[in-house]
Amino acid sequence: MIGRGLGQPALFATAYMLPAAGIYFALGVITDRALGLTPLIFLLAGVAFALAAMTYTEGASMHPERAGSTVFARYAFNELVSFIAGWAILLDYVILVAVTALSATSYLAAFWEPLGDGAVEVVAAIAIIAAVAARNIAGFPLRVRLAVTVVMADIVLQALLVGVGLLTFFDWRTLTEPIDLGSSPQWEDAAFALGVSTVVFIGLESASSLSGEVRAGRRALRRLISSVTGVVVALYVGTALLAVTALPVRGGESPLGDSGNVVAPVLAITRAFPDRWLADAFTYLIAVAAALTLVAASNSAMMGLGRLSYSLSRNLQIPAALGRLHARRSTPFVLIGIAAVLAAALVVPRDQELLVGLYALGALLGLTIAHASIIVLRAREPDRRRNYRVPFSVRIGGRDVPLPAVAGAVLSAGALASVVLTHGGSRWVGLGWMAFGVGLYVVYRLGQGMPLTKRVLLPEEALRFPEREEMEFGSILVPLTGTPLDDDIVQTAGRLAGEERDEGLIDQGATIEVIWVFEVPLALPIDAQLPAELLERARAALRRAKAVGEEYEGVTVQTATVRARRAGAAIVEEARRRGVQAIVMAAEEPSRIRGGALLGGRGGPLDNYVGETTKYVVSKAPCEVILTVPPAEEPAKAAVAGDGAAGPDAAGAGDGPAR
Repeated sequence: MIGRGLGQPALFATAYMLPAAGIYFALGVITDRALGLTPLIFLLAGVAFALAAMTYTEGASMHPERAGSTVFARYAFNELVSFIAGWAILLDYVILVAVTALSATSYLAAFWEPLGDGAVEVVAAIAIIAAVAARNIAGFPLRVRLAVTVVMADIVLQALLVGVGLLTFFDWRTLTEPIDLGSSPQWEDAAFALGVSTVVFIGLESASSLSGEVRAGRRALRRLISSVTGVVVALYVGTALLAVTALPVRGGESPLGDSGNVVAPVLAITRAFPDRWLADAFTYLIAVAAALTLVAASNSAMMGLGRLSYSLSRNLQIPAALGRLHARRSTPFVLIGIAAVLAAALVVPRDQELLVGLYALGALLGLTIAHASIIVLRAREPDRRRNYRVPFSVRIGGRDVPLPAVAGAVLSAGALASVVLTHGGSRWVGLGWMAFGVGLYVVYRLGQGMPLTKRVLLPEEALRFPEREEMEFGSILVPLTGTPLDDDIVQTAGRLAGEERDEGLIDQGATIEVIWVFEVPLALPIDAQLPAELLERARAALRRAKAVGEEYEGVTVQTATVRARRAGAAIVEEARRRGVQAIVMAAEEPSRIRGGALLGGRGGPLDNYVGETTKYVVSKAPCEVILTVPPAEEPAKAAVAGDGAAGPDAAGAGDGPAR
């Protein structure tokens, strides 16, 4: 099973919702460029969708985590490639929120004309964006029945429109006569149209983010892929045939490219019916269905953005402050708010082609990385359980190579190159967005002392917006040990740290004092020169501790090194000198020479002998002492200097200073 909780209808609805919306907002832009080749372009897009569906399904069955292609890239390559995929898809989600909201108002203009023009259209689109953002911040759950109802109604209505429309308009000569390859359309226009047709792919990205919550077996996954692909291909090709026959290309131009039609192209088709009653019936029905589908797609895109931003924040690929979770709703309200503002700004120019072109760049980059990741994972994780495998594999060099993923990677990479080369807006704005993101990633990671290519996982608690009454300590001393347990003790301190309020009105954030104690033997002077490798180890551990600790809201981390003859005495002295309210430290294992003391007596992981340093601090400390220990009979698995994922939650002990 992929997961649990939701059923297959939820996955089908999520995978289909955005492709369905793509017909409503991208048909005009594609037809304006592809002209008579529009049906062929959509057929190729359908083939590419089938290849992508297989890739995303295998990837999600292997690693059912939130965020789709960025997860595949993490396990296939490294954190930097994973970030590039995630940043590209993040751009797509923002654009989708904007373009679907803008198109929804244009379809609603069938009932009130001012909604399709000028300031009223912009205000209405921004209102939709605000409502979608508020809904996602509030954390309303996915209403599966409603989503499935909207999807099924839309499929039936689109199928009816295509069937009746082709019976009314189809003429083979109308379809073929305007085609003059290289001239009508020009090659670069056809290439751009093929890239834009990738509006179908983001539905797979959004659906894969639900993989950890969806119940589906092997056979169900095969049926799901075939059903979604079949519906998408049939409706895309059918609608494209209807578009170029109902509104024929004349003089190398399509009526769907007109400014009034490009934002609501399907309404232009319905109005072309010769019978007025049929035209009106289809116009109003399509207007309602399109508006509902587009708003639902906007909500789906914002939901996908929230899941992706959570993943990027937890993995410290973007500053964790951007991924803060609402204290009660557990939603990434900061990034949702930022995305809503950006989407609203993108709506103002009302430039449909720019938005769709930018979207194509992000979708194709993410898709290319997804295909490449599945190819690499066949070699890196050949024995990992897969509920679904991309078919038609060949053995090359003793490794399985999925041919559909190879074909998909080549096709998407070629389409990506065509979009970059033929569309100035995508080239400058889109690549500028990617350059900004990579720069942000590099500066943030290096500034926090984290590696660029290795995973660093932050516990979810660190992303939660703290509430004042939950805070316990305003100043904490944390002595590092140079072991994998350091992350746990800093995270424990971060969760315990709080905001102190003085007698006035000024709030002061909590402080974690992180120290590294150099134990200098009695045979050497206290200020003796220390080995360079030991100094570098201490600096790296302190940088890492500062990065982890300051991911907690309202927490400042100060670092220092201390020289002493005995670590325990130095920790107690520093606690007194700094006036801290608590010490959080690792309970080190006992030395057979020094002996130890039994801590606890309650059973479980605390029933371990601890060393002389721990015993000394617990008995002499002038404040609370909280000990962090690894799970029983298992070493702690925490990140060290950014290498690996953070380990289990710290176990705290100590109801006060032990005397």
